[in-house]
Amino acid sequence: MRTYLGLMFVGLLLLCAVCSFLSDVFLTWPNFLNILTASATIGLLAIGASFIIGSGGLDLSVGSLMALSSVVAIQFSTHSPFPFLQTLCLCLVVAAVAGGVNGFLIGRKIPAFIATLGMLSLARGLALIFSNGRPVYGLPDSILFLGQGRVIGIPVPVFIFLGIILFCHVLLRHTKFGRYSLMIGDNVNAARNAGIRIQRHLIWLYAFSGMLAAVAGLLFMGRVNAADPNAGMMYELTAITATIIGGTSLSGGKASVIGAVLGALIMSVLQNGLTLVNVPSYYQQVAVGIVLIVAVAFGQWRGGHAATN
Repeated sequence: MRTYLGLMFVGLLLLCAVCSFLSDVFLTWPNFLNILTASATIGLLAIGASFIIGSGGLDLSVGSLMALSSVVAIQFSTHSPFPFLQTLCLCLVVAAVAGGVNGFLIGRKIPAFIATLGMLSLARGLALIFSNGRPVYGLPDSILFLGQGRVIGIPVPVFIFLGIILFCHVLLRHTKFGRYSLMIGDNVNAARNAGIRIQRHLIWLYAFSGMLAAVAGLLFMGRVNAADPNAGMMYELTAITATIIGGTSLSGGKASVIGAVLGALIMSVLQNGLTLVNVPSYYQQVAVGIVLIVAVAFGQWRGGHAATN
């Protein structure tokens, strides 16, 4: 895995070199901060996806949970005496409950694709209902600070992202929660025989993914100064792509938080570079799809090659 992460880092540097050749703006400090800020949102979703895919699952609902949690939180926190605290708590609770429902259904043998696809539609629909289909404005200054504030010149989302990277890396590599997740992905029957309570763990696992989506939603609405029911549209595709690029195995049992972060940076650099050279957004979606197909094909080849050696 370390060798692969090293190759990813080299690939990221080469991509940056290409983008800097195509645009003089790319290597400027403000653009670098823009890339890091954008990476925070996608990176949080990718970290959650690394836990989920590493467990042999799939979560297609994270983009919709971003929208639902932010819309509900703002709607019910507008006249609160503690708007920041109430918005934060409501965001986390709403997304955690929705994620826990995903985990419960999957633990009851409903395929993860079906359960989370249903939640994708349900959460997006509820977000549109709660907001009457329109963005909700008038965010508290404390929420705006999360998305737009700076400390020593560095955007606040970058600091939040770095803290969560460290926490999740330790969680995956050095705690029972992380080890159990990978054990379930590697062999669910062996994990069950080892005494792991699969149903309960899946509920907590998908709830955790939901909470990361909620934090991503908080940062996103702070950046755009609105709780948008259409926020996070297709973000699940980008997050899954970043996770697969990062070396997480689609068959489960192997995941890397650092790899997911590098994957998110690659996706952000790619989209930023395409934007700077005025490539239309729909062509950017084509590029993301191509990267996903190539990443999955390479992952399958790498897994098969490792198995034969």
